[in-house]
Amino acid sequence: MTTSNKKLLSASTLLTAVALIVLPLLAQQFGNAWVRILDIALLYVLLALGLNVVVGFAGLLDLGYVAFYAVGAYLFALLASPHLTESFPAIQALFPHGLHMPVWLIIPAAAALAGLAGVLLGAPTLKLRGDYLAIVTLGFGEIIRVFMNNLDAPVNITNGPKGIAQIDAFSIFGLNFMKPHELFGFEIANVSNYYYLFLVLVVGSIFLCRRLERSRIGRAWMAIREDEIAAKAMGINTRNLKLLAFGMGATFGGVSGAMFASFQGFVSPESFSLQESVMIIAMVVVGGIGHIPGVVAGAVLLAALPEVLRYVAGPLQAMTDGRLDAAILRQLLIALSMILVMLLRPRGLWPAPEHGGKSVAKRVDPEPTATPVRATAEAVQ
Repeated sequence: MTTSNKKLLSASTLLTAVALIVLPLLAQQFGNAWVRILDIALLYVLLALGLNVVVGFAGLLDLGYVAFYAVGAYLFALLASPHLTESFPAIQALFPHGLHMPVWLIIPAAAALAGLAGVLLGAPTLKLRGDYLAIVTLGFGEIIRVFMNNLDAPVNITNGPKGIAQIDAFSIFGLNFMKPHELFGFEIANVSNYYYLFLVLVVGSIFLCRRLERSRIGRAWMAIREDEIAAKAMGINTRNLKLLAFGMGATFGGVSGAMFASFQGFVSPESFSLQESVMIIAMVVVGGIGHIPGVVAGAVLLAALPEVLRYVAGPLQAMTDGRLDAAILRQLLIALSMILVMLLRPRGLWPAPEHGGKSVAKRVDPEPTATPVRATAEAVQ
């Protein structure tokens, strides 16, 4: 990279950072609802990045990813709300003022528990591929949702379909994110506080995913994605790497779920339906499987689009004299938008360069005597 290109990249990075910092301050001038849309979009970016590790890097089709989202959310809800102390007298005796664990303890616990759930899911599915793997992961996601929906008897742990409320807001170093604050004369609303928290998590996740992608583990995942048999023949431990992909991707879901519970202040099984899993995997596919910038773009688009289309469905409903339901119109517009994107960009909005077809220049092998087996081994190592 030349000096001019480095300067251009640095300038564009700086401008992007400034725009992302100023964005919620501008959006909150038009109402907190717009900042809330940005918050939800960033949460979905976290989920899409985690699923991209499983689907994009390792090539494992996971339709039950929302289960890890639910695990993280419910763990935060149980450890940062009065629900357990109200349901169990023994816990109330130990914590008379309520069970309100600090976030620095809950967040790692949510990531670890979700990662363990990912390994437990991956262990019995190691020999499955394609449609069979998708069906098993789909069943796992539904089992977790039904489990959360019915675990209110005989012992009330999840409070069943009524959900868990009164969840503590995110608080660190005495800074409560649910309360507005003032900085340099600017009032930062509570939704803007969460925006900056989620933005930091997204930036950290992108950095981690980039390092994973360029590491030996990332190259091994991609070798498994392209041809598992060839990867195994080259000495790659496909079993352990698949389990690692499931566990690593699940940790992103666990942290996202904990942030969701803190942000909403309420969790219920309805928030973790099959539609959520389908939407998350659609973000990865529409954006560009395996390409981090594309996944981020797809997540932002599909997360913000339903909320923005609320303002379009209303006038369309009025044009039909109320004969069409606004929610149905909104879902129709979302589906048409996704179909249009996939027709015009079948590889995604921002596909990976190596899968971009015409954008990839043909490379000449400097060693004509190198065999395909040798080239594969060098790529993995």
